[in-house]
Amino acid sequence: MKFLTLILAFMSLQLFSAEGGPCGHFLSEDGLEEGKCEEFKADHTDKESLQKGAQIFMNYCYGCHSLKYGRYNRVARDLGIPEDLFQENLMFGDQKMGDLMSIGMDQSEAKDWFGVAPPDLTLETALRGTDWVYTYLISFYEDETRPLGVNNKVYQNVAMPNVLRDIQGLQVSTCKQVPKLAANGGLSQDPLSGEVITEEQCGFLQIEQEGEMTAEEFKESMKNLTNFLSYMSDPIKEERKYIGKFVILYLLIFTVLSYLLYREFKKDVH
Repeated sequence: MKFLTLILAFMSLQLFSAEGGPCGHFLSEDGLEEGKCEEFKADHTDKESLQKGAQIFMNYCYGCHSLKYGRYNRVARDLGIPEDLFQENLMFGDQKMGDLMSIGMDQSEAKDWFGVAPPDLTLETALRGTDWVYTYLISFYEDETRPLGVNNKVYQNVAMPNVLRDIQGLQVSTCKQVPKLAANGGLSQDPLSGEVITEEQCGFLQIEQEGEMTAEEFKESMKNLTNFLSYMSDPIKEERKYIGKFVILYLLIFTVLSYLLYREFKKDVH
């Protein structure tokens, strides 16, 4: 019974990892769905995306968040970045290429500054899913009631500052008119004119002042960053898939040969 419980727990963890966690108060553009994450599927074969994601992470995230289960030289090799260029442009301090990607921030001091120590992000997408991480990254908005002046629709009352504000711009939570739903799940219409009835709904994210990137450029950058974090959580995924094809082929051939051998043995029996 205990063994069955462990299996079910493992399966539920895998399902959570694949689909991602619920996205809090994040609203779809039409306002019809709350808490559904934006969809993003990682592609570890897209080297250009991984390289851009690594650049964003090292420049904007690495000051607080470590990737302590990865090594600089492994990342450089997998992403196709020459070690000298990686060391010159994506490494800070006196780290060596063979070192683990840890940071110098003291965890106790970080807890005093932010209220909680920033987590290591090596396995973040494996824990929460790529959909959740991507949606979280694009969901920061201005909130004067918070100590750091920002909040997040996916992770309400988050302690993390919006370190990407310069490139994202000023994003706010706003209200707009959306179609009103009828009791049957369709759209409410005026019985005389037939026009769709609308109502005010709040919680939509809107860029009020552009940053260094346009809204679309920023979202593309966050996809690259999420793709890189997905790679960090499973750096041998593509290699494993490649080897897996040969393993399956071997098993198929072995099965056919075993069946033919079985037939020969059966002839002797009869």
